Amino acid sequence: MNLRDVLHPKSLTWLVALAVIITPLAAHAAEDDPHAIDGPWKYTFVPPTDGWKQADYDDSKWKEGYGGFGTRGTPNARVGTVWDTEHIWLRRTYDLEAIPKKPALLVHHDEDTEVFINGVQVATFARWSTEYSVYPLTDEGRQALKVGKNVLAAHTRQDTGGQYIDIHLIDEDNVPKLPPARIPERPYQSDLITTWGAAVNAENAWREYPRPQMTRDKWENLNGHWNYAITSENQDNIPDAWAGQILVPYAIESKLSGVQRNLRPTEALWYHRSVELAPQEDERTLLNFEAVDYACRVYVNGVEVGSHVGGSTPFTVDVTKAAKTGLNDIVVRVEDKTGGAQLRGKQTLHPEGIWYTQVSGIWQTVWIEQVPATYISDVKILTDPKTGRIQIAPIIEGNGAAKVALKATVYDNGTAVADVTSAKEDLVVEIQDAKLWSPSSPHLYNISLAVLDENGAVIDMVGTYAGIRSVGTVRDEDGDLRFTLNGQPIFHWGPLDQGWWPDGLLTPPSDEAMLFDIEYLQAAGFNMIRKHIKVEPRRYYYHCDRLGMLVWQDQVSGGNSPPWTRMRPDPVDADWTDEDHAQYLREFDEMVSALENHPSIVVWVPYNEAWGQHRTVATGEWIMQRDPTRLINIASGGNYWPIGHVADQHSYPHPSFPLQQERLNKMVKVVGEFGGHGWPVEAHLWKKTQANWGYGGLPRTVKEYQARYQESIDKLLQLKAEGIAGAVYTQTTDVESEINGLMTYDRKVIKIPAEELKAIHAPLTK
Repeated sequence: MNLRDVLHPKSLTWLVALAVIITPLAAHAAEDDPHAIDGPWKYTFVPPTDGWKQADYDDSKWKEGYGGFGTRGTPNARVGTVWDTEHIWLRRTYDLEAIPKKPALLVHHDEDTEVFINGVQVATFARWSTEYSVYPLTDEGRQALKVGKNVLAAHTRQDTGGQYIDIHLIDEDNVPKLPPARIPERPYQSDLITTWGAAVNAENAWREYPRPQMTRDKWENLNGHWNYAITSENQDNIPDAWAGQILVPYAIESKLSGVQRNLRPTEALWYHRSVELAPQEDERTLLNFEAVDYACRVYVNGVEVGSHVGGSTPFTVDVTKAAKTGLNDIVVRVEDKTGGAQLRGKQTLHPEGIWYTQVSGIWQTVWIEQVPATYISDVKILTDPKTGRIQIAPIIEGNGAAKVALKATVYDNGTAVADVTSAKEDLVVEIQDAKLWSPSSPHLYNISLAVLDENGAVIDMVGTYAGIRSVGTVRDEDGDLRFTLNGQPIFHWGPLDQGWWPDGLLTPPSDEAMLFDIEYLQAAGFNMIRKHIKVEPRRYYYHCDRLGMLVWQDQVSGGNSPPWTRMRPDPVDADWTDEDHAQYLREFDEMVSALENHPSIVVWVPYNEAWGQHRTVATGEWIMQRDPTRLINIASGGNYWPIGHVADQHSYPHPSFPLQQERLNKMVKVVGEFGGHGWPVEAHLWKKTQANWGYGGLPRTVKEYQARYQESIDKLLQLKAEGIAGAVYTQTTDVESEINGLMTYDRKVIKIPAEELKAIHAPLTK
């Protein structure tokens, strides 16, 4: 393309996607803000009134953002503001102290774009570019510039594929090096909200007891309004002033937090609230956090009392030494890079496709409890369905731990059926004619666990429960390995469940909302849920325990990845440092420690589709030793390594499996993801955009959508007959731009009623 033709104002053509960046030539741009080069711009997706190109046009009602503008994935794009409609109009005001001798435009566009300076058309660009290029201004373009205020305006039209516009006014002899794209201050603000989210307020936000596997009567919920502030990551001092209030336990990026602001990697998020305490000399004061993403430090009355790294698991800080009678100030400082080796799951700084809005800060319940000086800090439970045995191993903290005895009473529907007292660490009871836990009969035994002093008086007491069950594998009459529960074959059939919400993001708006998903899936004939790349609040697993829903639990992913070779031989691992691998295992171990008593969890999934997959065999050996009571699906969708119990293939849109690979016969064979059939429901979309998608393209009618689903199930039934032992359908709900859920993202529209799904699924689980 001839450069003069491109820049000549009469050669106007419309553009498909454009990224416009104007680089101020004057030195007034703040040197400490590398993104001053990118804006701010005023922009609109709605056709403006006449005169929009002129310097004196009133653009006060336009939106404000930083360049470039477009969709991520466009080659060499630096997207500071998402633009995914057909047209965009942009304006930027900047000052020139002097007109440079060789003014030029630094431009990357996709597609057709026209550019104006002070109302004069100075350039047009047809079709698209794949990188930034410098275009000297023509004489007419140079004459449009003036000392003082100038307005650059541009219009870009997108046609198909990627889209992007970024324009900078530069000196041809001093082409700037552009920084990475600015992270927007605000995440995308969808109008979607769930019924439960609409009812949330500071008085009712997550009031339920958060730790159902170890309950105490005496506790205080600290959810509600906290003060917050955002500072540079370099600030260690507690802020003197607060920016406003945030509703805990909802992440700062979420609608329900009341803030909806992105936390940038260079920033720290601070929380503050006061709480009345009456500590006693013979008690400990424990401050509990169910989850804080990602690295946090905790202060009480100005004293740093503890810290934690890891965004998905609960932790406790003993604040006894800092607590006082009366009003106590609690401050939490959080950093969240959402990148690098940090485990973050589906979160990203740049949401698109299968990657979603970042989640920072406190995102699960905060609570406080006062316990005796010698107390139960944790409980581990093992069961054996062959003997009806329940083994209870409490962990005792405190100076008097060596002198106490332990007592456990087991209840069946309120009636005591076993009682044991021992000075040993482990308590063992055997239940005669024990009722086993299963999806068809999810029986739970309640347990009262007490610490006794030398005189037999109760020092501390907690409540817990157990479901007696075992998991394993067995070969059927055709020689194929099948899952077993309590020694009986069972086909694992469930959805991919990501646990995202349009109003709370990773935080369900309420316990009732979280329960709604599980109950719908159970009514639809699923007997399992694959909890995908997320650790839910502990009450989620409690509901699965009492309702009878099996769970495959993924480890949260992050870090660099190897090539994705799926089920092919000779895979490779990503190269991780010893430090990063140790942190990965630390967070994995914390997840297992928090959840291992739940009978519903039957499979651990360390990796998914090679995301952050490293030291696979070592990781597999570690988790098999750490928890020999469960099955290990080492890498759902690959990369397949011969470790663990499961070989897992992903296949979209319809299920398939490489049955011809005999080396996989020593494993249980599953289709760990398939389906993903999409169907958009107007007025229930996160964002109405061409980027909304489902696997295999979108059907034209609801009838076609349902027919595709039935076709996938028919193919799965054939695979089951050929040796497939379990399968996972993608997915429970729509999530952001993914519209392949069985429900809409706001849970207000059920795309296929549960009773219809149950009839379709019946042949799979019989």
